Formats: sequence, structure tokens, C-alpha cells
Amino acid sequence: MKEVKPSKKPLAIYYAIVLLVLLVINLVVMPWLAERQVQEVDYGTFMSMTEQENIGKVDIQSNQIIFTDKDNKQIYKTGLMNDPSLTERLYDAGAQFSSEIVEQGSPVLSFLLWFVLPILLFSFIGNQMNKKLMEKAGGGPGSMMFGGAGKSNAKVYVQSTHGIRFADVAGEDEAKENLQEIVNYLHDPKQYEEIGASMPKGILLVGPPGTGKTMLAKAVAGESNVPFFSISGSEFVEMFVGMGASKVRDLFKQAKEKAPCIVFIDEIDAIGQKRNSGQFGGNDEREQTLNQLLTEMDGFEGNTGVIILAATNRPDSLDPALTRPGRFDRRVPVELPDLKGREEILKVHAKKVKIAPGVDFNTVARMASGASGAELANIVNEAALRAVRAGRKSVTQADLEESIEVVIAGYQKKNSILTDHEKCIVAYHEIGHALVAAKQSNSAPVQKITIIPRTSGALGYTMQVDEGNHYLMNKAELENKIATLTGGRAAEEVAFNSITTGASNDIEQATKLARAMLTRYGMSDEFDMVALETVNNQYLGGDTSLACSAQTQREIDQKVVELVKTQHEKAIRILTENRAKLDELAQYLYQKETITGEEFMDILNRDDAENKPENP
Repeated sequence: MKEVKPSKKPLAIYYAIVLLVLLVINLVVMPWLAERQVQEVDYGTFMSMTEQENIGKVDIQSNQIIFTDKDNKQIYKTGLMNDPSLTERLYDAGAQFSSEIVEQGSPVLSFLLWFVLPILLFSFIGNQMNKKLMEKAGGGPGSMMFGGAGKSNAKVYVQSTHGIRFADVAGEDEAKENLQEIVNYLHDPKQYEEIGASMPKGILLVGPPGTGKTMLAKAVAGESNVPFFSISGSEFVEMFVGMGASKVRDLFKQAKEKAPCIVFIDEIDAIGQKRNSGQFGGNDEREQTLNQLLTEMDGFEGNTGVIILAATNRPDSLDPALTRPGRFDRRVPVELPDLKGREEILKVHAKKVKIAPGVDFNTVARMASGASGAELANIVNEAALRAVRAGRKSVTQADLEESIEVVIAGYQKKNSILTDHEKCIVAYHEIGHALVAAKQSNSAPVQKITIIPRTSGALGYTMQVDEGNHYLMNKAELENKIATLTGGRAAEEVAFNSITTGASNDIEQATKLARAMLTRYGMSDEFDMVALETVNNQYLGGDTSLACSAQTQREIDQKVVELVKTQHEKAIRILTENRAKLDELAQYLYQKETITGEEFMDILNRDDAENKPENP
């Protein structure tokens, strides 16, 4: 269902129209109206009025004579004749000679032209400016300052939006099952009413960005075949106090008129944040809007037949009164997809492009570990663009794998030229990561190693791909991961006896992981199972904050240094013991710039079958 949007004319057009009207009035209308006040007479009449001494003021011009009667009430004009005695007769008649006779118009007409008309014109301009202001403030087209600013901007859909159905949403089976129950209830409510079950009044979709919360809502719109109201939380917040609450009332009024129906509020955290009693001005616009929403969802009147569907990636910031049962009875997590989910999502998006035979989506899904649905869609699109640039008619496995690297690390920097020495350092650095990982047990296999610079700033990277899903990691696995992160710096020390700035990101990740082991995972004998750190906004990066004393923080810092240092020494020991393989692999990578995991393992295991992975 397409929304018809009103045309938005710039305000300058209205100013131009007003100026044009004023110019026409001054140049055409006013002279024409003034001209009608002057009565044209023949010269004989002028002479007759002179003889009767009925002449007031006279203005003799080059081609005409303008004069008034004795009382100066009427203005006359006549042609100029060759009459030498005219001046004497005018003197005898008592006429007054004037250089200019003011052509006074009607007082009523002057009042209308110079007072009423400007007021009307500027009232028109003010009206248009007010409409524009209300449109920008969210009041919608045609709204007045207090007449329509509280109208809801919700879009109403009766049928599917762009043909989206549950079949088009993959990787979120649990969420679809919860939402399918709503669709079934709307289609056949009797089977639920017979047993005494009632439908949840509200369902809250929570999860990281890009996991498909809005897509699921669109699928509900496509499956339900009932009126579907869609609005963003930010559209309720207005610059005028009370307008947001008015919009909430108007939205639910429309929804109740079309019940049964579904109301979808995207990014509900924009209006549903926790109320703070210590906030300056406890009656602000956002709080009024939230209070009205709480009343509409579970107030005195109720909202029978209206199901609320909302989405947010900040559930911790929502007001408890909003998330309690009776308002949002059900919380549906929409998490990042697992391996099977990523493969299904890739296949759904691959239907829109031409895929070459032999593409292994399972391998691509394993390489894209941790990717959201939006990122997977972007990967498929990047692969299609790469195929077009290469002049191919279909997307190949190589296109998909390269697009993953584009999403993770950016495009290749074709104009970035490293010196031979820098290129050699980067080769040793990346082989150091891969070699330390390969020589430890329970490490993810190496998929690819490259020293081609990327637009993200990375001069190279080592890609490891897990063979399956892992939901738990033990202490030894985390320590091995820290050792792998320090492997790049360790290789520089072993090969060149010097260090560079290339390990900055590795240092950051290793420190973050070591600190989490101590403060969040309880993997320390000194602190045991004590939570020393809290995570905020888990779906938006997971910012952390320490919840301990200053003395404990110093002890944590010391333990973090000890843990990272121990794993760094372990990485140096592994590389020193395998120095020959380190040199061989680094030289091979230096020459080829990009090698696969199979090539890496073939060289590593060549004439080295007796070396077994080191047990941590």
C-alpha cells in the first residue's frame, strides 16, 4: 500500500507570489483607480466654469490643464489651447495656480488598499509558515498551531508491505513461532476463546541492530490481513509540550476504530525510557508521552482488539511500568543467527541474485561468524557487485568469500604501497598469529592469511573459522585466544628483535578479553565468583563499568598484566621452537601475499608430522 505524500512547496514561492501581487497593485491597479477620480471635460466647459468663477486650483501643464472646482471636491482636466488671455481670465476668476494638484482617492478605498490588503497578505504568509512549522514538528500537512499538531503520523497497511512473508524471514525460528501465534489468533480467535486463553496485549522484540526485528514486523503485516499501524517512537516526540501525548491518543483512537488490528512502534526506547524523579522538570514532553502510552495500553478503558508490537535494541533503558505483564506480556529475543540460521539467511538473499553452481553456503556461513541478518544481506549484495565488476554473469564462491572480507576489513587499498621491509614485517606478524593458533589445541582452524592492506587500516589479517557453533568457552580456550592475539607481536620480536605499532588492535583485544576473564567470568582464584564489572547496553556494544573499590581495581590491573604477559611469553616460546617454519611460511606469504588455510597447513605439516600441538 503506497502512501501518497503531499507536495512540499518551498516557502520562497509564497513570498514571490505576495511580491508579485504588490507589484501589480502599485503599477497597474493604483494608477487605474486614481485615474478614475479625474473627470475629463472639454475646453468650453473649462471656460464656462472660469467665467462663473467656479475654479479653485489650476495646474497648466505642457499638453493639458488640470483644475478643481471652487470647493476642491472634484478634479477636472482638459486640453491646452492657444489662448493668450487665459492667464488674465483665471486671475480675474480668483483661481489659484499650483504646480501639482494631489489626486486624492476615496478614503474607504485607500483604507482597504493600504491597511486591509497588507494585513490579509501577511496573514496568508504567516499561515503558510505555521503549516510548514507544524509539518517539520510532526503535525502533518494541513495542521494548525493547535488544530492538528496532535494528529498521528502512523502509516496504515492492510496488505503485505512489499510482499514480505514469514517465509522471507530466515534464521529466527523461535521469534517467528511467537509471532505466528498472533497471526493465528487474529485469523481464528474462537479456538483460543473456547479454552479461555487471551492474546498478549503487547509483544516486545529485543535484539542487536540488524537482526530482523522490523523485518519480522513487516512479515506480520503481510500474514495477518488486518489493519497494521506502523510508526517510529521518535515521531511521538514534539517540540510543543503535549503534542506527543495527543498523537498517542489519536493513534489508539484510530486503532480502536479498526480493531482487531496491530500497532507496531519501532525504536520504542525513544519514548519509553525510564522516568527519573531527579530529572529537572519532571513533567517534560517525553514523560507525558510515556504516561499516555501506559494509559492507552492498560488503562481504565482498555484497548480490546488492539495488539501492540514494538522493537528496541535498548531493553534495559525501558521503564518497568511499560515492560510489565499486562502491557508487554511477552518479550521475544531476536538474537544473532547461529551457523544454521546464517546459512538459511544467505540462501534467502541469494534467491535475488544469480548464483553459480557449486557455491557452498555452509562454508560462507562459517566464515561469517557473528554476522547479523543485515550484514549477511550486505555480503550477498557485495558479492553480486563484485561479479559485475569482474564481468561475470553469476556470483561465485570467491565473490562471496571476498565480500565477507570487504564487510569485515574493508576494500583492498590498491594504491597503498608498503616498503619491502614493512611488507616482510607484516608477513611475519600474520604468520605469527596463524602459527601460534595452529600449535595450540582447541583453536579455530586458519582459513586465510593475507598481507594486502585494507581500507579499515589493517595492513593484513589472519582469518580463523570455527567448524561449528560454540556457545561455551573454557579458561584454557580463552588463554589460547589471548596467546594467539599476542602471536603477531611475538613474531616481530623473534624475527627482528624489535616491535612496531602494527599490534595495537591485538593488544586492545587481548587486554579486553583478559579483563573480562577476571571481572565477568570469574576465572581467577583471587576474586573467585565475584562480579566486578557490569555490562550496559548489551545489544549496542556492551559498554562496561567496574563495580569495585579502587584497591580492587589496582589488583585487577595487576592480574590482567600478569595474564597477558604469561600468554605473550607462551607465544614467544612456540614461535622460537618453530623458528624454521616461521621463516618458511613468512617468506611464502611475502611472495604470494595471500594464502589459504590448506596451503598454510601443508607447509606447516611438511616433514613435521612428529610435532604435535602443545597442550596448554
